Amino acid sequence: MSASTIARLVGIAVLIFIAVIVISSGSYVVEPGYRGVEVTLGQVSPVFRPQGFGFKKPFVTTIVPVMVKQQTRGVKADCYSSDLQQVNMDLQVLYRVPESSVVQIYQAYAGDPFDSLIEPRVQEALKEVTALDTAEEIVKNRETIKEKALESARKKVGDLLVIDDVVIQNIDLTKQLEDAIEAKMVQEQEADKAKFTQQKAQIDADTTVITAKGEAEAMKVRGEALKENPNYIQLQIVEKWDGKSPLVVGNGASGANILLPLGDVQSQTHGQSQ
Repeated sequence: MSASTIARLVGIAVLIFIAVIVISSGSYVVEPGYRGVEVTLGQVSPVFRPQGFGFKKPFVTTIVPVMVKQQTRGVKADCYSSDLQQVNMDLQVLYRVPESSVVQIYQAYAGDPFDSLIEPRVQEALKEVTALDTAEEIVKNRETIKEKALESARKKVGDLLVIDDVVIQNIDLTKQLEDAIEAKMVQEQEADKAKFTQQKAQIDADTTVITAKGEAEAMKVRGEALKENPNYIQLQIVEKWDGKSPLVVGNGASGANILLPLGDVQSQTHGQSQ
């Protein structure tokens, strides 16, 4: 192989290498869940690049990826209640960067926007909310505390970022305060139990009185009915008759009538005849 042929092959290889470099430098790929910020010689384009493949100016333009997927970060908050008790909370904050803020976030804030924008405002919102309630109320109403802190943090951050949710994973109090709250809860449970027992006893007493009044009223009605109608007893006897023929012994003038079953009288008469 002659020297000219070798030189020609080397030249072709160099051209191919340069072409590959130019093509690779003039194209980009934005991964799913990201948006690209176009920076050309220090100038930032006001329009972001969507996910996917595209072309850019080789060597002078850079596409910086910014995540727009939802992210989760942990936060530890040291707060004080209205009764000046220390309350430590472990939080999980769910947030994301909206597409409309991708370029502004890149231009105005360095590093992770969570550290510079979200965490300080979540901390501030939580401290403001917990300062309005006692430590015991904070423990009992943690969902209400969470909702108020989330609303306040969203107002503080504005539309620049989106805070999807704040989850309170744990609330830590001092050992003395936990013991005091536990003792108070036990006392409240015992008081509720005693109140329930007292109410049940009152209901039972009222029921007894009502039953006694009912029975007395019934007896009064029966007495008045018997007084007004002496045949009332005879009517009850007839109503309760079992179908056997009765026998009346005695008369109404000399004494009380005695009602006997007819079968018993016949057996007695037959015995006497024998």
